Amino acid sequence: MIQDLVVHGVFIVYSVLVLMTCGLLLTWVERKQAAIMSDRIGANRAYLRLPFTQVKLVWWGLFHGLADGAKMLLKEDFRPDSHDRLAYALAPWVAFVPVLLVFAVVPFGGTLVPGELFGSAWFGDRSYQMQVARLDAGLLVVFAFGGLAVLGTLLAGWSSNNKFSLLGAVRAGSQLISYELVLALTVVGLLFIYGTVDLVDIVGQQSGILLGFLPAWGLFLQPLGALLFVVAAQAENQRIPFDLPEAESELVSGYFTEYSAMKMGLFMFAHFIEIAIVAAVFTTLFLGGYNLPYMGDDGFHFPGGFTVEMSHGLVVALQVLVFWLKVFIMCGFLILVRWSLPRFRYDQLLGFAWRFLLPLALANLVVTVVVVGLLDGVGA
Repeated sequence: MIQDLVVHGVFIVYSVLVLMTCGLLLTWVERKQAAIMSDRIGANRAYLRLPFTQVKLVWWGLFHGLADGAKMLLKEDFRPDSHDRLAYALAPWVAFVPVLLVFAVVPFGGTLVPGELFGSAWFGDRSYQMQVARLDAGLLVVFAFGGLAVLGTLLAGWSSNNKFSLLGAVRAGSQLISYELVLALTVVGLLFIYGTVDLVDIVGQQSGILLGFLPAWGLFLQPLGALLFVVAAQAENQRIPFDLPEAESELVSGYFTEYSAMKMGLFMFAHFIEIAIVAAVFTTLFLGGYNLPYMGDDGFHFPGGFTVEMSHGLVVALQVLVFWLKVFIMCGFLILVRWSLPRFRYDQLLGFAWRFLLPLALANLVVTVVVVGLLDGVGA
């Protein structure tokens, strides 16, 4: 029992630290990537000076994220004269915490056997799935926690007693309803293929090979679904071209117009962490998660009987590395989209969801159901 608590405690600390680090790094990646796309240098001013020397550590602007965090922590926390104190204080945390909770059901590695790494004297033959919470309904939990974050947005807009904040909150609510439906329909197609909502089982079923050379990833089984998922997830994250809830040119900053200091920082930080969460969920559903083609728990098994055996520790490290490599590549793609497209008008944003994406998602689902039914009939 104590061993289980220790291992899962380590998983929790690891997940929180990695997500916080991702949020910090992605603020830098966004600045640098936007600068490169605009033929600029980007963040390069903040530095650390070595004590008693004139040596300045710039490190490509990596310290800008730390400088921003320090600035938000030290700024005065202004509040509007008339606001709902409880809802105003809770809103940033209601927006921030569910984003972290989504990752609790995402498997970031395969099976860990501590006894093989640290000796079996204390751990015995216990094994653990590298996941904070192993829940059979993992995919449903993703949608449940993912839908909670908008409550923080609605609370912030309403409690601020500001017309711009309220309008941003209303936009966020209607945007969530519109694109959450598209997001759910794209995933239902995967459920018909895999027959489960357990994310570990979904990743396990993506470990094979299609047509003799393609990885059995959801991306190749549901290419249209993967595209629709990315578009809807970008809208859920309220990122350009779907950033109408906080459109600076129209609403100042939308639902968090009346927030300052670290309260505003929590809203901003939640957005960047959500980029990593969207990338992690997409990796799990469509990119095989922590799997590589032909990789098993004891190494690689290639066609023709050729095998590369690996120690348990090396396999675990490789699985974690592969997972985060896929996540960071996907994060880079999402940021690339954010700096490539212009913002929609609000009527265009809702029309795009209901008139274009929703029919495509329904058509994708119908085709998937028909094909799966035919293949099951042939197999029977």
